[in-house]
This record gives sequence, C-alpha cells and structure tokens, in this order.
Amino acid sequence: MKSLKQVLGGDFRQFTMVFALVALLIAFDVASGGRMLTSSNFQNLLSGNAYVLILAIGMVMVIVIGQIDLSVGSVAGVVGMVVAITARDWGLPWFVAVLLGLGLGVLIGAWQGFWLAKFGIPGFITTLAGMMIFRGVIIWISSSISVPAPEELRVLGSGYLPEWGPAFTQMNNSTLLLGIVGIAAFAWSERRRHQSLVKRATEPVPVWPVAVRVVLVAAVIGYVTWIFGSGRPGTSFPVPGLVLLALVIIYHVITTRTRFGRHIYAVGGNRAAAALSGVNTQRTYFLVMMNMSFLAALAGIMFLGRSTSAGPSDGTMWELDAIAAVFIGGAAVSGGIGTVVGSVIGGLVMAVLNSGLMLMGVESDRTQVIKGLVLLAAVAFDVYNKQQGRPSIIGLLFGNKDAGDSPAGEPPSSAAPPSTEAASVGTPLGGPGVEAETPEPRRG
Repeated sequence: MKSLKQVLGGDFRQFTMVFALVALLIAFDVASGGRMLTSSNFQNLLSGNAYVLILAIGMVMVIVIGQIDLSVGSVAGVVGMVVAITARDWGLPWFVAVLLGLGLGVLIGAWQGFWLAKFGIPGFITTLAGMMIFRGVIIWISSSISVPAPEELRVLGSGYLPEWGPAFTQMNNSTLLLGIVGIAAFAWSERRRHQSLVKRATEPVPVWPVAVRVVLVAAVIGYVTWIFGSGRPGTSFPVPGLVLLALVIIYHVITTRTRFGRHIYAVGGNRAAAALSGVNTQRTYFLVMMNMSFLAALAGIMFLGRSTSAGPSDGTMWELDAIAAVFIGGAAVSGGIGTVVGSVIGGLVMAVLNSGLMLMGVESDRTQVIKGLVLLAAVAFDVYNKQQGRPSIIGLLFGNKDAGDSPAGEPPSSAAPPSTEAASVGTPLGGPGVEAETPEPRRG
C-alpha cells in the first residue's frame, strides 16, 4: 500500500472523481455493447460539451470566492446572437464579429462585477437580474428568429485538427503530435518535481515511483490519442477540445501559481482576514465576475459555430450544468475550495452520464432525475463527511484516515493555497459586505 501511495503522490483524494469517471466509462461501455469507448462517441462527447466545461472553468473561480453566477447561459446566448447578427446584417468579417462578442462579454462582466464589488449586492441577485435582462435581450434583438452563423465559425465549434505530412500510421498526424507533446510535457514536469524533492529532502528520494507514474500517464494519454486519432477519415482531436485544453492549462496556472489566484482563495476562505492581510477584495470580486462573463461569451461563440445558427433559446439552463460540474468536481459549498481540473472532471462525469444513458435508451426525463441525484449525493457526501471528520470513498477503500480533511477529489495543495489554509469559512452566497461573525479554523 505504501508503494501505491508513492506512485499516486501519497494522496488518494485527488483521484476520486478520476476513478469515478473511468468506472462510468467502463460500465456504460459494457452496458451499451461497446458503443461508449469509440472514436466517434469520444469526439462528440468532447465537442458537444466543451462549452459547458469552459463555463465550469470560470464558475469554479466564482464559487471559490463565495458567489454564484446565474447569468452565464443568458450571456452566452446574447453574445452568440450579437455575433451572428453583426456578421450577417453589418457585413463585418467573422473575426471582427468574434472580437466584438468577446468585448461584449467583458463589458457585461464588468457591469455585474461593478454591482458586486462596489455596492455589495450579492452575486446571486446581481446575476439573477442579469439572467432575466439578457434573456429578454436575446428575444428582443432576434425577434424570436434564428440567425445563421458565419461559415468560418464552424471550425471553432465543431472542427477537427488537420491532417498533414506523410501517413506514417493510420492515425491523424496532428492528434499524434498532440499526444506526444502531452506525454513529453508530463514527463518533463515530473522530472523537475523529482529534482526539486531531491534538493529539499534529507533522505534519498526513490525515482521508481516517478517512472511508474510517467508510464501510467503515458499509457492513458496514448490510449486517448489513439481513440481520437484513429476514427473515420477527416476526423481527429476536435478543435473545441484543443481550446478547452489550452484554457485548462492557463487557468490552472492562474489559480495555483499567481498572486491573483492566491487572492481568490483568500477571499473565499475569509474576506475579512484577506482584507486585513492586504488583499484588494473589491478588485478580486470584480475581476472574477468579469472573467466569468468573458468565458461565457467564448462558450456562446463556440456553441454558435457548432449549431451553425443563433437561436432565442440558446444558453437556457447552461448555468445549472456548470454549477453542477463544479460541485461534483469537489468545490465546497461554503467557498474557498475548488480547482479548475476538478471542475472539468466533474463536467466530464456529467457528460459521460448524459452520453451513456442516451446510448442505453434512457429517456431524457429519467436522465435529468439521475443527474440530479448524482449532484445531490456528491455534495451531501462531502458535507456529511466534513461534518463528521470521516474519510472519503477512496480513503475508506485504502485506509487513509485523514481523507476527511478535504472534500473528495480535492488535492489540498491546489485546493487551498498555503496563504489561505487557516482561513475560516465564508458565506456561500453573501456579497462583499457580508462578514463572518465568528471566524472558525478551516478543517479542509
């Protein structure tokens, strides 16, 4: 068991949702007669859910600061409609229309962040108003009629990486190169991490766990590369997936390696303590809300390219899917805890549930019931174990008695930076003017 912990980094909690995702994929593949683990299904799974996963990246930052954004679906819908109308009626080039849409998203986020940061109106209320306002704007400017999307946007919404060079294998060369780069990047990061441990350690640090970890991850990346790159001619790794992958890397670095990222967790842990330590809490609220609307605008533009037209109902209920992905990915209801990678994995769990149940012929109404039960169970299990000081599922399986210190699937090193580990729990939906009456030490 000690060897297994060394290979997995010594903390099983961060792998809870990964194990759940793998288990779901295998179970649905068996139940559907082998239709789950196929190239076409994986490509559709990633392309069809990329916009929700992008929303989850921004939503986890909003939830970490103790707020919520109910307007992301409406913002995505109105931006998509504006891009389609300006390209069609104003004769703007597609890239100018896209830049205009992204700028509109930033302005909307600045508007909502202004009310939250300057006047202390809770994000729940501010974005609830935004949801109603922008839903009405979509219907108003479109006259309840669909508007076609520029042809060039279809590559962004549903395109594939191109084929190039000689046909060394039956795989798409772009996808093969992406897989090789991914394996090399992971091996390089593990090597640097091991070298850092060797410099700080007082005892010899074995290299074999690093080698085993690299081999295992390389096998996973290789399998995924084969799945995406060996489909029917003309398909490969989806362009929306490449955009999502780039955003995950960028925002993972922002939230874990930058001062702004540390401020986000500090404000979410305890706004009063963060302010006393010199964090500009108003600026943090403002930038997080503005970033959320920017990502919503990008998600709306990508969906516009995939659907080939903007409709008055675009974006309906997207905010609920994004919020569910974040909480299933291990974010704390009270704020202060959550990761970008965990939220994306939570979104993939929801996407696999949708796809697997559809392949099994389960009706949409029952699918909604099952998804709701999964969300409730994930949050209830986390809250209950936090209250009781009990370990997570993985902790129970492997005897890790300290696994209850943080929510299932949440690595302590990335979920709560050192500067916020001692922060107390803030209010989940309160505005910047709402303070915790009696700060308590955080257990997770």
